[in-house]
This record gives sequence, structure tokens and C-alpha cells, in this order.
Amino acid sequence: MQHDDLETLRRTRRHFFQDCGVGLGRIVLGSLLARSLPAASSTKNPMAPKPPQFAAKARSIIYLFMAGGPSHLDMFAYKPKLRELNGQKPPESFMKGKRFAFMERMAQQKMLASPWQFARHGQAGTWISELLPHTAGIADDIAVINTMKTENFNHAPAKVFAHTGSIVPGRPSMGAWFTYGLGSESENLPGFVALQSGPRGPRNGPLIWGSGFLPSAYQGVPFLQGSEPVFNLASQPGVTAVRQQRALDAIRGMNELRYEASGDDEIATRIAAYETAFRMQTSGPELMNLEGESKETLELYGAQPGKNSFANNCLLARRLVERGVRCVQVYHTDWDHHSNIRNGMSKVCGEVDGPSAALVKDLKRRGLLDQTMVVWGGEFGRTPLSDGEEGQAIGRNHHIDAYSTWLAGGGIRGGQTIGETDDVGFYAVEDQVHVHDLHATMLHQMGIDHLKLTFRFQGRDFRLTDVGGQLVRKLL
Repeated sequence: MQHDDLETLRRTRRHFFQDCGVGLGRIVLGSLLARSLPAASSTKNPMAPKPPQFAAKARSIIYLFMAGGPSHLDMFAYKPKLRELNGQKPPESFMKGKRFAFMERMAQQKMLASPWQFARHGQAGTWISELLPHTAGIADDIAVINTMKTENFNHAPAKVFAHTGSIVPGRPSMGAWFTYGLGSESENLPGFVALQSGPRGPRNGPLIWGSGFLPSAYQGVPFLQGSEPVFNLASQPGVTAVRQQRALDAIRGMNELRYEASGDDEIATRIAAYETAFRMQTSGPELMNLEGESKETLELYGAQPGKNSFANNCLLARRLVERGVRCVQVYHTDWDHHSNIRNGMSKVCGEVDGPSAALVKDLKRRGLLDQTMVVWGGEFGRTPLSDGEEGQAIGRNHHIDAYSTWLAGGGIRGGQTIGETDDVGFYAVEDQVHVHDLHATMLHQMGIDHLKLTFRFQGRDFRLTDVGGQLVRKLL
């Protein structure tokens, strides 16, 4: 090409970008947003959507996790026998063979009835206490399991088990398994997002949304409240979109060369992470801005734009699955009521009851509940025995042999209660559901056979359900 032709080309391009009303930055960003990762690169996009193993009922999952061990005996497990035995020493047969946290003080405790009234709700007459009036309003949409069982009575390993199927830290979380098996339908946001509210984050946070030995592309991304949901997402002052694009292209080129030489999946993860982060500079703030929601929707959830709350996070969870995010985990802490259960349960139930029910209602009215599975529960329940001192400070200890979880949407048959416990709620007498069973059923609704979703690590094929797991067919 001649010098005059080059000068003309430069002048034409300069005049175009100078006079264009859209702006160079938006052109570059729009081009990047429109580009699909597989077509733009010789590397594979680890988060590209993958077909399910069979016809799926659910495309996304929202797990509302109540960190600390919510007391099922004060919300879902109606036990009139406890009222008769209230204040009495437990029969020896009830205590034999039981495992508790703080065993040394359990021998001194007495039976403790719930101070709240229960009533039947919905066409199926689901028992729900007065602590959860909004959840009672969606009784026909939820399936309550009252016979959940887990393996460890301490918070940290029990949380790890609830999320990874193992009490040993370092295994992939359920959200990582979902995205590993199915990818994500969102190009502009991570496929797996964690939202947190309460006085602090849940114990072992990174472990319960981590990817373990799976490629790191599948780990959960914790979002913060505000216009910058992820640290270091915004461009530094003076860094234009053009400079950012050039840097991104250069880094991508070097990573692709390295990927071709090594075949390391972590390099593909790195490339996809750069791309997603660039897209999130626009999609992240737009997602977190609740100002565009109607007044009626904000009031339904009890959400207040800019506030860090469980209500806001439930609304954000709906917005995330609308945008194709595969898995959203919403954490609310402060459920560990060894003492002062009257005030403690009233407080946390008041914070989560309305937003949890609002999420189900909102998904349903938008036609999203059929394809979105909502799960509500914690790492274990609480004992029918007291804990702490007599009087106002009284509470309940950890209990792993029977506790409650509810599910809605995504092909789950609502309006039913699964499982029955003994007269005081110590153990299951019918339809016990292990954590592995719950995981197997959740995977099934997403179109995955839990026995066939495996990853070879250190010479062994691992799966979310380890060596257990049975479908809870009554849920389906």
C-alpha cells in the first residue's frame, strides 16, 4: 500500500471515530459483547452451555442457605408431644446412641416445646408456624422435607458437607458441579454467584462455593452490594477502552500460545475470566442497580436499592437467573441459637420469611419458576432439648438426625410434606432424606444423572454424591 493511501486511511478512521456519536468505547465494548468466546479463540470456553444428559426440568437453581442451623422444630415440625413433655428430662431411650455438639452439657438439658403456634396451610395442610406467615402463603408451591439427615454436628464441616457432599474441605461445591456439567447460559456474568447477608459471611465461605479439584472456571464468584459487585472490576483512571482492548488482546494472544503448547485447562479459564471481567464492567453495575424495578416488586421483596440485605439478594437472585446464570447461592447468617431463641428466631425469620416467599411468587408470575429450582435450608437443625440457662436465654443445640428443608419450582411437586419423625422430632421414622439424596435429586432436575457426572482426580472418579445418593422420587 502506498504512503498516500495509508495517510488517507488514517485520516478517514480518525474522522470517523471523532465524529461518531456512539463513541469508540461503546463500539469496542459492543463488539466484544457480541463475540462468542468459542468463535473468537482456538481455546475452548469452559463455561459454554452444554446439553444435559436427559431432558431437564430446571435450567437454574437458587439455594437460600440459612447458615447456623435453623430450628425446624419452631418452623415446620409440629410436635404436640413436646408440649406435654416440656421441662421434663428426656426418656433414656431418646438419648441412647445420639451424637450432639457439647455433649458434656446435654445430660443436664430438658425437653423444650416450641413457644410459637402452628397451623395447617394450603390445600395439603402443610404445618408451618406463625414465625413464617409469608412462607405459609406459598404452602402449595413448596415441598417440605422434615427428615433431612447430615453427617457432622459442627458448623464448619457440616456446611462443607451440605455444599460438597464431603466433610473434608477441598471438594467441589454443588454450584461448581452444576456449571462443570452444564456450563452457563450467561455470557456477561459468571455462571455461579454467591450472595451474602447477615452480620458476617458463612464459615468456610470460599470452601463452600469453591471449585475444589475441578478447573477454577467453575468456582462461585461472591458478589458485593453496590455499583462494583466484584473488586477491581472498574478500569483505572485514564485507561481507555482502546487501551484496555489492546491489553486484553495481547494477554489473550500469549495465553493462547501457552494453551496450544500445554493444553492446560486453567489457561482456558484465565482467558474466559478476562473476557467475563471486561463484559461485567457494564453488566455488573446494571445488574446491581435495582432502581429499574417497579415499586410493587421492591415492596414485595422488602428490598431497598443500595442496601445489603437478604431481601435485596433474593431480588438479585431472580435478576441473575433471568440473565442465564446457572447457580445462585444466597447466604443468610445468625441462625445459631444456643440461647435466647425467642428473640433470635423472631429476628432472623422476620428478615428472611418475606423475601423467600417473594422470590417464589416473583419467579412464578414471570414464568420462571418452572425452570428455576429454589431450595431453602441450613446445614442441620436443632434438638428438641433445651440448651443454655433456664428462662429468656434458653435455646437449642445442634441436631443432625432430622431437620427441615423446602424446595419449589424446577419440576418439584409442591403442596406436600415428605418424611415423618418420632413424637418429639429426634429421628426419622419414615422417608429419611440424606444430604446425598438431596444432591442427587437436585442434579436430576437439572438433567444430570448423579452417578455419571464424575471427575477423575488422583486416580479416582469423584462425584458430588460420593458413594451415596438416591432420588427422592416423592419430590418429582
